[in-house]
Amino acid sequence: MDNDTLFGFVASALVSLGGVIGFLKKGSVASLAAGGGSGVLLGYGVQRQRLNPKDVHLVVGVSATLLVVMGMRFLRGRKFMPAGLVTLLSAILLYRFGQRLL
Repeated sequence: MDNDTLFGFVASALVSLGGVIGFLKKGSVASLAAGGGSGVLLGYGVQRQRLNPKDVHLVVGVSATLLVVMGMRFLRGRKFMPAGLVTLLSAILLYRFGQRLL
């Protein structure tokens, strides 16, 4: 397993875990759906690129969406957790996997 794949799985787990924590702490079903759903999609996308290294469209799409949405939340609230962390993870995922689109 290459470093990008390992990082992708770790990032997907962290995003999913963030959704679960948001649900447990605040009872936010939206956090569970958005965080859990995004994490599952990222994990599925990373698994697909393991089979075909050029098949990164799902990872790039989810990462770009998270980068925009959570980046805006981070800029508004200036809180690193969770918006800043997800923004950072998404930017790294987008950079690493986006290179494979070229």
